[in-house]
Amino acid sequence: MLVGYARVSTQDQKPELQLDALRKAGCERIFSDKASGAQRDRPELTAALSYMRNGAGDVLVVWKLDRLARSLKQLIETVEDLGTRGIGFRSLTEAIDTTSAGGRLTFHIFGAMAEFERSIIRKRTRAGLDAARARGRKGGRPPALSKKDVAAARAMLSDPDITMEDVAARMKVAPSTLYRHLPGGRSACSEGS
Repeated sequence: MLVGYARVSTQDQKPELQLDALRKAGCERIFSDKASGAQRDRPELTAALSYMRNGAGDVLVVWKLDRLARSLKQLIETVEDLGTRGIGFRSLTEAIDTTSAGGRLTFHIFGAMAEFERSIIRKRTRAGLDAARARGRKGGRPPALSKKDVAAARAMLSDPDITMEDVAARMKVAPSTLYRHLPGGRSACSEGS
């Protein structure tokens, strides 16, 4: 069974062009969302995926690839999920059909390109971090409390009437931040003094 999926990004857009193309392609059931492609929560896509039967030869059909997913990574993940369920995928505009050997090859090329892109990004990130380290820069956030702040917190905590929460509020940090700088809380202050 051919199951169509159409998506328009805004309430003002009309899906008729897509719906007509999906009907002409022979889709017996069509689901249509009005949502941004970046949104993961698309109820009609979820309904379409649930409607299709695993291993029954069903095929999800879209007018264009960008109607199914906004990124190549998201597209590949969705189509791979369909493949593991024994469901095919077809894009009318790009003439990709994973039920054929050529369509699967095209999709594997897309997958290889996405992996190559992720690899390049990882290498660039690593090179940037290494270069920053070589110039003496460290990664990550600066500590929320300076050594002076921690000493002031210790002094305040020497008063048994002042709680960790009181000190955290005065220092304008969360209590968890204060505990991270003073593991053991008040008892760490008396030991470290």
